[in-house]
Amino acid sequence: MNPYENIAKNLAAFRERRGLSQEDVAVYLGVKRPMISYYETAEREIPLLHLEKLADLYHVEVSDLMEDSSTMKAATLAFAFRTDELKPEDLKSIAEFQKVVKNYLKMTRINQDGEK
Repeated sequence: MNPYENIAKNLAAFRERRGLSQEDVAVYLGVKRPMISYYETAEREIPLLHLEKLADLYHVEVSDLMEDSSTMKAATLAFAFRTDELKPEDLKSIAEFQKVVKNYLKMTRINQDGEK
């Protein structure tokens, strides 16, 4: 089994759940649309920088993009919101905002763990 198959399946699932096309994601990452297809079919390895940017866009952790557990994946996908009819600059703003939210939630968790 190709080690990138889980990532590929998850990339496609999160993109589809968000209502984004491969072209939308390609513009966001600054690559050509066929590259997204290669990533989603595990024909090419996706660079870590692209994984991090997509994790921000999809409001997940990079580890969620590698997840093999169908239960965890289903829970994460259930919280994904759709991004119909957005412009490329909107995607960048959403990803930046979701990165701030993820960092805030991490800091809150760390703070709560420290208070125990």
